[in-house]
Amino acid sequence: MDHSKMESSSRAAEQPYELQFIDTMTAHHQGAVDMALLAATRAQHGELKSLAENIITGQRKEIEQMGKWRDEWFAGKPAAINMDFPGMRAGMQGMDMKKLDSLKANDFDLEFINQMIPHHEGAVVMAKDAVAKAPSDPAKLTPTGAAFRSFAESIIKDQEAEIAQMRTWQSSWSK
Repeated sequence: MDHSKMESSSRAAEQPYELQFIDTMTAHHQGAVDMALLAATRAQHGELKSLAENIITGQRKEIEQMGKWRDEWFAGKPAAINMDFPGMRAGMQGMDMKKLDSLKANDFDLEFINQMIPHHEGAVVMAKDAVAKAPSDPAKLTPTGAAFRSFAESIIKDQEAEIAQMRTWQSSWSK
């Protein structure tokens, strides 16, 4: 799949915010999983292979959680992938699976990092937007809202840590 050419679902922006987040972040996470799957056979550095395995495991788990919420909260609603969602377009535009698939060893590792950092940054922007839109007063948070806010906060924490690690490797491996 050419993730950089992904289009919004019809009338996605008219759907509830949480549904747009779930469908859009699911598509975004699937892009990261697709990239990470290539690392098993292409990457040179064991650290990158390990990161890729963590991305696959962690983001598949998050995709599963979002799928449960979608079924529970938005059963029967149409797809709501919104490419204009904050962070989505920027996070997907640099993905070039064909280029990644053509590389091996350190060249793959550096290109993976060059593509994954902005991809993760897009997810962080999306998650920060979700946190900003959730009530900050715990008394106003429904159990659904609390779970949603906590989920978005965990995406921010996890992906910012991975970005920092990849930047360190990028600097070291580019020499």
